[in-house]
Amino acid sequence: MNHLDNHFCSVDCHIPQRRLNELTHSLIQMEGVTPIFKALADETRVKIIYALLQEPNLCVCDLAQVTDLTVSAASHHLRLLKNLGLARSHKEGKLVRYCIHDEHVKIILEEALNHCTHLPR
Repeated sequence: MNHLDNHFCSVDCHIPQRRLNELTHSLIQMEGVTPIFKALADETRVKIIYALLQEPNLCVCDLAQVTDLTVSAASHHLRLLKNLGLARSHKEGKLVRYCIHDEHVKIILEEALNHCTHLPR
């Protein structure tokens, strides 16, 4: 039996079953978004992304210094950000530099910052 066949409300909400089915189907698209927000739920990773927005092409040593992490810890966070497509790296000789993957990441963080400035204190 489909979970939509059950009534969850004691009142008739007047939302057609067809529309509820469409909404349920559209929520499936959101499944890939959760890992991104989980990654951004970590303050250190947000700081790394913000640092890369301010100064692209930082190496892991620079990021470790500005975020007060060990190089190993910074590298761990960067690996996770890269795996999720939030950051990318490129080599310059023996040095590996990091930057934000694309404009989408910048927009996500900028909108979050804008939202924070509009919250009541």
